[in-house]
This record gives sequence, structure tokens and C-alpha cells, in this order.
Amino acid sequence: MLDIRFIRENEAIIREAIALKKSDCDLDLLLRLDRERAEMQRELEELKSLKNDINDLIMRSQTPEERAEVIAKGKEIRQKIDEVEPDFRALSERFEKVAASVPNVVSSDTPRGKDEAENVEVFRSEEPKMFPFVPKDHIALGTELDILDFERGTKVAGYRGYYLKNEGALLVVGLMAYALQKMAAKGFLPMIPPTLIKEFPLFGSGYFSGTAYDPEKDEIYRLGTSEKESDGKVNREEKFLVGTAEPSLLAYYAGEVIEKTDLPLRLSGFSQCYRSEIGSYGRDTKGLYRVHEFFKVEQVVLCAADTKEADVLQAEMLAISEEMHRELGIPYRKLQICTGDLGTGKYRQFDLEAWMPGLNRWGETGSSSNFLDWQSRRLNVRYLDKESGERKYVYMLNNTALPSPRILIALIENFQEEDGSVVIPEVLRPYVGKERIVSKPR
Repeated sequence: MLDIRFIRENEAIIREAIALKKSDCDLDLLLRLDRERAEMQRELEELKSLKNDINDLIMRSQTPEERAEVIAKGKEIRQKIDEVEPDFRALSERFEKVAASVPNVVSSDTPRGKDEAENVEVFRSEEPKMFPFVPKDHIALGTELDILDFERGTKVAGYRGYYLKNEGALLVVGLMAYALQKMAAKGFLPMIPPTLIKEFPLFGSGYFSGTAYDPEKDEIYRLGTSEKESDGKVNREEKFLVGTAEPSLLAYYAGEVIEKTDLPLRLSGFSQCYRSEIGSYGRDTKGLYRVHEFFKVEQVVLCAADTKEADVLQAEMLAISEEMHRELGIPYRKLQICTGDLGTGKYRQFDLEAWMPGLNRWGETGSSSNFLDWQSRRLNVRYLDKESGERKYVYMLNNTALPSPRILIALIENFQEEDGSVVIPEVLRPYVGKERIVSKPR
């Protein structure tokens, strides 16, 4: 969410962001509501001031008649306040709803483009691996090696369900342990954050399309079960399953003021992730590429309100993910995301894509975004700048360290042998306990 003062003073820049991101935000409506809200707020303040004056006049009244007249006038003012306050609340709620739809500004180096087809490849680690045989996809490999079971996964969990088995389970646990250890070695505080959370971290981080959960648009699972508090009372507050550790990590400091000397804060979270994938109907219907639950290690950085520092930190986060792709031996490329494919709150974004030979395409294995203070204003995370005495909103950045299913796809498809076996990358062998996955006796 942007500061309304910034929006007023930079109307042309906001209109450009709306056009570049193809946003349906109605800026004219927002500015009109802002003016109406300001006028109604002034009216309320004047009425409340008059109410205070009435209280003083009652105390100074000399006669019963004078006192009765003042009391009657006070009743009129209170009645007027009672009439205006609900209208002001309704107007403020409408204003906040429209304000939440205002897109963030876009960095000057973000490519201008209409959609994902115009994202720009800025780096490629190597050319896709060529095989002297026709490579299999991960579905065939996983089934033949008995490390994946989609049939029973669907029976038990439904559409997009799956089981990881044998070396498949060890590989994924090893990947997550490897990534979390890498993060810790790079100075990121390792955390296992909540995956069952309240509404505000999801709104605050921008995972709701509006100000509240919309089951038609938001790819988030909402729980319908109430819970009991320690005093036995039933709590019916809505809870949600996270699609990434990002909202939980960002909300860790919600409502707090951080010392500037403590910035930047580097956090890394390992979590189970849940996504309803309602916006991906009919896409990648088989295999692991698009599933409802998986593991992921996420990076989050909170820094001072300095775009140059944020750019450096975003590059640092990306470099760690790239290092892991290289150590795993996976060919990858880096894309800078164009304006037409940039999310509402994002200022600047890069994606990593790994080559998946069985699928014969590049597949996204990570995304890094800089939101500036768009998220921190919603979550109310600030820092104290003692030099200026100001409390400023932090800048928030995130990056996928490693996601389990798509990296697993890239690993088994890139490291497959003609005999159907899969070589395990050296960095993962301590977790799996062997160098190769081979077919098991039937």
C-alpha cells in the first residue's frame, strides 16, 4: 500500500504504474474518496470540538434556563456526530479498499512489456543438456524408480496429490536441509515459521487480491474449523494455510519499530506450503510441476528505505539461489520480469528457471521481488533513524531459496542415465546415502 500523500503528489507516476501493470485500479475514484474523507473528517473534528465547548458552557451556566439551552444544543451536536461517524467509517472502508488496489511504482530498469512473453533473459548458466538418448520426464522416472507415487497420492489426497518415497523422500529432505544450512552460512537467521496463520499477514504481504480473502481469486486455503483458547472460549477467527513462508516471516516484526543499526535483517524460513492453484486450471495437470503442497526454503530481507541498498541486497539473495543451482549441477537462466507480468505490489522482480529436459522446457524454480515499503506500510514495520529522529517504513524483499518439487524435477531429469538410473549430485549424497538411484527389484 502506498502513502496517500505520495499518491497525491505523484499522480502521473501512479497513472503510469497502473497502465504498465494493466491494473484495474480507479485512481480518480480514490482521489475523490480521499477528498470526501478529508472533508468529513474536518466536519467530525469540528463537531467534536463543539461538543467539548458545550461541556465547558454547561459548567459555566449561570441559570437553569441557560443550562437547559446549552444541554439541548449539546444533544443536537451529539446526534449529528452519531449520524456522521457511521458514514465516515463506511467512507474510510471504501477508501481503504480502493487504496489497497493501487500498484507500486516500477523501477527504471524494469523492462517495459505486455506479458510474460516479454520478460528478458539476463543470464544463462549454460545451454540445455543434450542426451544421446530420448530423456524421460520425472513422472516416468519417478514411477519406474519407485520414488514417486501419483496414483495413490490422488487416491488419498485428490487431484494433484502425490507421495514421495524411498530416495525421493530423502532427496527432498536433503534439499531442504542443504538450502537451510546454506542460508545460515550466508548470514540468514534460520526459522521454522507458522504455516497456519491469521488474515493480516496475508493481506499485509499482498497475498490477497483485495483487502480480504476472495475464494474466487486467492490461491489460498482457508480453514473452516474454529478453535478453543486457553480459557475454553471458542475462537472463530479465520485461519489460513500459507503458500510460502514469506507472509509469516514478514509479519514477525508487524507493529514494531526496529533500530536502524539492526538493519538489514536477513531471515530464512523452511515451511510446508499450500496452494489451491485455482488460477491454474488446466495447466500442468500431471506430475510435480504444479501441486497443492510442497516444501520450500524462503529468504526475506528488511532494510532501510534506500533503493540502492535494496538493489544490492536483492542481487545478494539471487546470487545465493544461483550458487545452489550451480552446486546442484542444474542448468538455469535468470529473467528480469517485465511490467506487464509484475505483481501489484512489486517494484522489481527476477525469476530463476531451471532446464527440465524431460519436459523439454525451462521451469520456474525461484522468484525474487523488491516491494519497497508497499508491504511494510500494511504490516506497520518501521525503523528509528536516530540521526533524523524519524520513524520510517522498512523496505521488504523476498526470494525463493529452493522449492522442493520443481528442483526435484530438474534433478532427476538432468541426472538421468540411459539405463533409467539417476545420479545424485555430490552435495546431496550425504543426505541420501548413495551416489545413484536405480530400479528396485519387483
